[in-house]
Amino acid sequence: MAFYENVFVVRQDVASTQVEALTETYATLIKDNGGTVSKKEFWGLKSLTYRIRKNRKGHFVLMNIDAPPAAVIELERNMRINEDVLRYLTVRVEALDEGPSAMMQKRDDRDERGPRGDRPRRDGRRSFGDGPSGFSDGPSNEGDRA
Repeated sequence: MAFYENVFVVRQDVASTQVEALTETYATLIKDNGGTVSKKEFWGLKSLTYRIRKNRKGHFVLMNIDAPPAAVIELERNMRINEDVLRYLTVRVEALDEGPSAMMQKRDDRDERGPRGDRPRRDGRRSFGDGPSGFSDGPSNEGDRA
């Protein structure tokens, strides 16, 4: 049997409990056709990049599947028939990841970068606060005072 990752998007109108029930339905479909679902992740309601069938948001779900190709074909056929599924993508992979996916990992990228400090600008100009009055760009207003 081969390993697959399947991600599908469900309409925003559908409740979270219905999305979980739909995921369980697809998992039992895989199981009935001789496969197993090792991981199911509900990524939540996310904004879509562009509108799909008049929907701006969708519930995203990831499933890691170990199944024969016939089971995956049947799964995709059922996803095409279901009106609630907006899009799906199934990719064959060499091995399944045991840990959380990239979407579920907490994003702490900003903390790892460190403080900015007082770095010079890349274009060679001075930054604000370098001039005598605190501003380095713009005309001087010293002659306008009377």
